[in-house]
Amino acid sequence: MTTFVFGHKAPDTDSTGSPIIWSWYLNNIKGVQAEPRLLGTPNTEALFMLERWKLDMPVIMESLDAGQDCVIVDTNNPAELPENINDANVTAIIDHHKLVGGLETAGPIEITIRPLACTATIMIDLMGDAIAKMPEAIKGAALTCILSDTLEFRSPTTTDHDREVAEMLAKDLGINIAEYAGEMFAAKSDVAAFSDAELLRMDSKEYAVGDTKFRVSVLETTAPAMVLDRKASLMETMTTVAKEDGVDQVLLFVVDILNEEATMLIPNELSKTVAEKSFEVTVSGDIVVLPGIMSRKKQIIPNLKV
Repeated sequence: MTTFVFGHKAPDTDSTGSPIIWSWYLNNIKGVQAEPRLLGTPNTEALFMLERWKLDMPVIMESLDAGQDCVIVDTNNPAELPENINDANVTAIIDHHKLVGGLETAGPIEITIRPLACTATIMIDLMGDAIAKMPEAIKGAALTCILSDTLEFRSPTTTDHDREVAEMLAKDLGINIAEYAGEMFAAKSDVAAFSDAELLRMDSKEYAVGDTKFRVSVLETTAPAMVLDRKASLMETMTTVAKEDGVDQVLLFVVDILNEEATMLIPNELSKTVAEKSFEVTVSGDIVVLPGIMSRKKQIIPNLKV
């Protein structure tokens, strides 16, 4: 049986690239037949990565058959996976997020969760000497994933090891990191073709604080005005998306990569309360700027209060 390798819903660059990287490793080094899969349409930066390195876009998987062999990457949260994930035969998990719980497996499996900024960094470590056999396209995908998740080393999740691996890959590829990251972020910032609902779900995770359920959406960009110019319609759509997705509130953070700050939209009293309690700010309008806030994983979700 072919092993499917996939990450979380609303796939970002890491959840698009890491399934491709690990499938290459399983097929070419471990002798295991594997194929990458996606749980949704990838964002514009991930699409840039696929085009830049001439990689085929993985099949978008609508459902998962019971008993299907699979490797989960870049998440361990059942809420971000197919509804029947516990009916599949999960053989491994490779991740860099906190352990959530709720996954059940048929037997013992290999689990690697490390406090690094990117799943691709962990994969490079796990491959060992096999990285010498990696084609340029796979190295390019790994570099793109690391630069994306670290925001070119600006994110507080960045470790020295993430930087070392990225610099090693860039050297092998003959790539200037600053120039390449600029191309990536320009692609990520081009969101004109997406509807408001698509933007709110594009890079988002569900998270509960007590009995209050949130969809925490982050848009990382070098052109925040492109998003904030749509503030009024986005705030209206936040209510619609919340109802459709069964959450109490959508929280939207527009992360300005270059100025290293986030702008949070404040459409109602609940989001105002969350902003003031979580980030110790005073909200006087329908947005609030949060200096230094760059990471949902490390700075936003752990601080959420209601």
